[in-house]
Amino acid sequence: MKVLVIEDNESVASMLELFFMKEEIEGEFIADGLQGFQKSLSSEWDVIIIDWMLPGMDGVTICRKIREAKNTVPIIMLTAKDSESDQVLGLEMGADDYVTKPFSPLALMARIKAVTRRYQNVNKGSQEDKGILKTQHFQINKNTREVFLNGELIANLTPKEFDLLSYFAQHPKQVFSREQLLEQVWGYEFYGDERTVDVHIKRLRKKAGVENQPFFHTVWGVGYKFDEES
Repeated sequence: MKVLVIEDNESVASMLELFFMKEEIEGEFIADGLQGFQKSLSSEWDVIIIDWMLPGMDGVTICRKIREAKNTVPIIMLTAKDSESDQVLGLEMGADDYVTKPFSPLALMARIKAVTRRYQNVNKGSQEDKGILKTQHFQINKNTREVFLNGELIANLTPKEFDLLSYFAQHPKQVFSREQLLEQVWGYEFYGDERTVDVHIKRLRKKAGVENQPFFHTVWGVGYKFDEES
């Protein structure tokens, strides 16, 4: 596994470097944001870990630019910011997950394995499955990772939004708790912040909804369901 870490805190970088050695992970550490962004585009990575506050270019900008370059590599944000608005911003810019400092290396390792496992499973499925998933309003191409709503391409879905929409479309009208969605779509058992799911549902409603028909419904006290008829 090759992991790029863009982090200017020497103690955090040193801790991760030692842990990566133990886990036999090939890690490259860069302290400058602009240099880190350039490195993210020049090599193939299994996952990129980005600190929020960086010299040269901040982590949110790096994340946004990586996605603008059509790079679907899994991204985990490291942040000392714990406000909901900050976490929402990171996810909206295309991050797959975030970890709030201070953090346990074991917890971060679980997130790394989860996002890379999910990414690999999606790619494997894309190679094996030649079909296109069609629902009443959606056409989902798993090979090209394109989604059409009533024949119109939804051009700005993030990788995780695509995964979540695809999962819902394969399980119409089935109600899922936030914990179940985290486990099935993000790939790890829940021990973090449920707002990760809420943010992605909110974004899907905005990007993949039509007037008076959000498709992604809240089931109060339980979670969410995908229903094109209600």
